[in-house]
Amino acid sequence: MEQASRCGWSVSNPLYIRYHDTEWGVPVHDDRTIFEFLILEGAQAGLSWLTVLKKRDNYRKAFDNFDPRRVARFGEAKAKSLLNDSGIIRNRLKIASALDNAKAFLKVQEEFGSFDSYIWQFVGGETIRNRWASLRQIPAHSAESDAMSKDLKKRGFGFVGTTICYAHMQATGMVNDHITSCFRYKEL
Repeated sequence: MEQASRCGWSVSNPLYIRYHDTEWGVPVHDDRTIFEFLILEGAQAGLSWLTVLKKRDNYRKAFDNFDPRRVARFGEAKAKSLLNDSGIIRNRLKIASALDNAKAFLKVQEEFGSFDSYIWQFVGGETIRNRWASLRQIPAHSAESDAMSKDLKKRGFGFVGTTICYAHMQATGMVNDHITSCFRYKEL
């Protein structure tokens, strides 16, 4: 049987393959999952996504399955324990940002009814379907991720630069950046 054509970035590791084939680019409208991706994308800053994928289950345990209400209540003692948790990325700024982001996330939910309603407004409520023939064509940011980053920062979020926002948009299906020859491009 012929092997499926995939985006080139995904073929170097079984975790990448599974993530690419089942999650990356699939539209996400569940607030908890959106929160998870926001925190993980911020944790990834300066590192490889593979590093985060390897630690994802540990993150889910450490961050109470990314329940934003619970994370927003984490105090100083919990923050210190996270800094000592070798199962996650132990960066003081990233951990503090995740806790602050949980509080900001709840405020956005309160204002918009759901975080989903808020975040998807940056793409007009529908997936942007790009038509890239090669990975080299895929941008690191877009006008939409620029606007998202600016607004998230205004609302008190951290580790939400435009590149992180664009990666978040790719991960949560706000943008379909599978290359056109990838089998997932047409599926999504």
